[in-house]
Amino acid sequence: MSAKLSDVVDKSFDYVVIGGGTAGLTLAARLAEDPQRSVLVLEAGEPNLDDPKILLGASYGLTFGDQKYDWQRARREFCDEFPCLGNPGWNWDMFKEYFKRIEHFTAASDNQLFPHTSECRGVSGPIKTTIAHTTHLINKMFLETLQKMGAPLLKDPYGGNNTGCWTGASSMNRAADYTRSYAATAHYLPNKDKPNFTVLTEAVGARVLFSDETVGGEVVADRVVFIYGGTEYIVHARKEVICAAGAVKSPQIIELSGIGRPGPFFINVSFELDPKMEHQTFDLLRDAGFMKEQARLQGLGMENLHRYAIGAFAYLPLSLVASSDARSIGEGVAALVQEQKKGGGLPPALAEQYDVQLRILEDKSQPDVELIAFPGFLTSSTPEAGKRYLTVMCMQQHPFSRGSIHAHSGDPLDHPDIDPRVFENPYDLDILVQSIKFVRKLAQTEPFKSGVVREVDPGPKCVTDQELKEYVKNFCHTSWHAIGGLSMLPREKHGVVDPALKVYGTRNLRVADLSVVPLHIAAHTQTLAYVIGEKAADIIKTSG
Repeated sequence: MSAKLSDVVDKSFDYVVIGGGTAGLTLAARLAEDPQRSVLVLEAGEPNLDDPKILLGASYGLTFGDQKYDWQRARREFCDEFPCLGNPGWNWDMFKEYFKRIEHFTAASDNQLFPHTSECRGVSGPIKTTIAHTTHLINKMFLETLQKMGAPLLKDPYGGNNTGCWTGASSMNRAADYTRSYAATAHYLPNKDKPNFTVLTEAVGARVLFSDETVGGEVVADRVVFIYGGTEYIVHARKEVICAAGAVKSPQIIELSGIGRPGPFFINVSFELDPKMEHQTFDLLRDAGFMKEQARLQGLGMENLHRYAIGAFAYLPLSLVASSDARSIGEGVAALVQEQKKGGGLPPALAEQYDVQLRILEDKSQPDVELIAFPGFLTSSTPEAGKRYLTVMCMQQHPFSRGSIHAHSGDPLDHPDIDPRVFENPYDLDILVQSIKFVRKLAQTEPFKSGVVREVDPGPKCVTDQELKEYVKNFCHTSWHAIGGLSMLPREKHGVVDPALKVYGTRNLRVADLSVVPLHIAAHTQTLAYVIGEKAADIIKTSG
């Protein structure tokens, strides 16, 4: 149920989940399947259940910086690296099982671009996915051109191999007018009337408190302090506390509880499109009248821009993106890592992770760069009214630079300090520069070339590698795929949680969100967050 403050303060629940997002609501709903288990979710945000910016697809263009729609999976090889880092059981077979469990895929219709095979897709899960109703013509040209440049077209990018180019699915419910399918629609709404499922919104998880007594030398979490309306309150946990506040906030909460890597970056290249291109782009949503008309059509169940989605993706190895420079970049990174190892400056866990990343960099079958074709304007210049644009986002998949997240102060409402240490490793910058150069080649290759009038950003002012480096440093963005602040690694390798997601030294405090993921994945992270929520629920059920 949606709770009032009085339903929660000083009350006791079997499980207290801090964070009602992708992983948190998934976990809570699964635990509440047992009517004998009481579950409380403390969610910092507002309900926002009917917010069109959340429900409607084209709103992505208006609220960019929050990649929530894309439905992707990591490669088999990445998933099989988890056991190598000290996490038995977390392998491709496990991930594949959960990937299928969470998804309800509706296949593309015959008239859509590149329908997927469905062998590795889930068809009965809570999260609805599909191919967007309308795919922009420039996406088709983008994919056809990439094939000419050496990227294979994949019809099954969800079966463990996503190296190539493909049309991506989106977490949209085709049966509900292509509105967003997410944790609230899949896990909150179907369970909101259960007496054992309680959600308190606008409740900020502050810290976890522990009993004065230990069990087997481990501390026992028995209370959670949360802030509601500016005042601190306490709720009690009989069995477990699960922190699922996300990759940025969970590390802060754990640190403030006395237990003591931001995501990859991307750069955009924008192009003005030929006005003869037949499809609309998200740039049109800057016109209030046009946006109002699209909302009217959506309400009537008619075709409109909200049924578009970002559909064209490419995951490419460095050997394709930077064919002439890939070897020198790989050798340079390897030499730098070896130098750091000899100098004793690398912790054992980080040295192991770098070894994994070097293997990926050398493997021509594994992707190092992602390209996304976005039908709209997303760069630093000012777009001209009445014109249509396409932006190609270039994203590095396995950065060697490492950042940090720490509590800024003892005040839970203070945002944590995030030091991304962007381009601490200079080869991360080199890879993004090579990505821009590859996109420029793409724009000079047919059929993509026919749809482009000119490059807007970086534009003709950036020619040399040094000029491109300055452009990247000035205008790069986070991908919002932060991970690793509470890594699932062995304790002796500075891990925070074990393979059962339990915080070392505690009896019953777990973390269930992307902060436990020890390595960046070559995929967007939405599906991984759902998997972690599902897996955590199964672990907890098994442990009693």
